[in-house]
Amino acid sequence: MEIATPYGPALAEVDEAPDPRLLLVLTHGSSGGIDAPDLLAVRDAALKIGGTVARVVQPFRLRGARAPGSAAKQDEAWLAIVAELRERHPGLPLVQGGRSNGARVACRTARAAGATGVIALAFPLHPPGKPDRSRAGELRQAATPVLVINGDRDPFGVPDEADAARLVVLPGEGHELKKDPALVGEEVARWLPELLETAARGSGGVDGHVGGAVRGDDAAVGK
Repeated sequence: MEIATPYGPALAEVDEAPDPRLLLVLTHGSSGGIDAPDLLAVRDAALKIGGTVARVVQPFRLRGARAPGSAAKQDEAWLAIVAELRERHPGLPLVQGGRSNGARVACRTARAAGATGVIALAFPLHPPGKPDRSRAGELRQAATPVLVINGDRDPFGVPDEADAARLVVLPGEGHELKKDPALVGEEVARWLPELLETAARGSGGVDGHVGGAVRGDDAAVGK
C-alpha cells in the first residue's frame, strides 16, 4: 500500500495476522531494503505470535535519494506513515522498529507515535571509528522498552545495556546481521510476548524493563 507523507509517498508491504495481537511496523536502513535478512526474520517471528507486520519503504528511498536527509523530515514522514497504518489497524498495540538508520528513526519517534516498544536492529551507536559521537541519547529518547540486537563485530559499535530494556549481542555478526538471521527472529519471538504482558499489566513505559543483556555464547544459542 502507498502512504502519503509531507515528503512524498512511502510504500508499506503488509502481512496480516489472522487474529492480530499487535501491529509491528519495520523499516530499512540508509542503504539496503525491506527484504534484508534480519527484517524478514523479525517479520516471520512476529507473524507466528500474532503480529500484523508492515515493512515500510521510506519516501527518500522511493525518491531515489542516496541518503535519508534530515532527521526532522524523516521523523515527520515516519509519524505520518505510522498514523495511517494505525488507522487501518485500530486497537492494536504498536511496536515499531528497523535496522541501522531505521532503528534510529524508530527510537526517536517512539514517544510521539505512542509505541509500546521498539525493536532496534544493528543500532549504529556511533559512526565507524568515531566513538565520541555517540547516539545513545536516541535510545533513551524512545521512553519505552527497546530491544537492541547488535553483532559483536559491528563497526558502528554496540550500545550499553543500561540504554535498552534488553540488549542481545550476537557473536560473529557484523552490521548486516546476516550470518544467522534466525537468531534475530528467535530473540524477537521471545521478547514480544514479554513486552505485551508487561504493557497489559500497566508497568511498561519509560521505566519498563523487559529482560536484560545477552552476550557471547548465551546469544549464540538463543538463551
